[in-house]
Amino acid sequence: MPRILLIDDDEHLGPPLAQYFQRFGLALEQALTPGDGLAHLRRGGIDAAILDVMLPEMDGFELCRAIRQDSDLPVLMLTARGELTDRVVGLELGADDYLPKPFEPRELVARVQAILRRRAAAPAAAEAPLRFDGLVIDAATRSVQRLGQSVELTSTEFDLLHLLARAPGRVWSRDDILAALRGHDADLYTRAVDIVVSRLRRKLEPLDAIKTLRNAGYTLALQRLSS
Repeated sequence: MPRILLIDDDEHLGPPLAQYFQRFGLALEQALTPGDGLAHLRRGGIDAAILDVMLPEMDGFELCRAIRQDSDLPVLMLTARGELTDRVVGLELGADDYLPKPFEPRELVARVQAILRRRAAAPAAAEAPLRFDGLVIDAATRSVQRLGQSVELTSTEFDLLHLLARAPGRVWSRDDILAALRGHDADLYTRAVDIVVSRLRRKLEPLDAIKTLRNAGYTLALQRLSS
């Protein structure tokens, strides 16, 4: 049973959510402070984390940054502040999804399930890495090498890069990318794609890997190498 860690200082939120999550085969555990949450994550065994933005000690953005320093654990931001600016900040820090409060428990479960499906959908280890001029993408280990050096990507960044790499030269519209990465239609917004692409471009520099086609979308513009 996948284990999900909720880091939220509302002690009344976790127990009913845990009962609801259990109906869908998910074990929800709660930490009330960022410090306790980070300690819990260090013990291992957690498959995804749900972070509230309004937390004591540090806010959810700082907590997401701390998690991303040494982990690509799927992260969903949960907050009463639903403005686009906050969502963009969360994505820039490496969050995989964002759900404002108040929320329906079924939608939260659906988003967590989508994150877990994307991680579980990694191809089998027998699949050969995708090799391009200056870039190697290994779906089996979810690892990327740029000019011979490892590049740390978030789960969403890797999924987007792998999506583009499977069909180099194909132009993907923002809607196509959102549908492929999110797996459901709730609260989709095209700015999210632009943010993830911007992060990817910075991490892949000096390679000019991702091209923007005006009013069309994005494509991987590197030369594919034979295996």
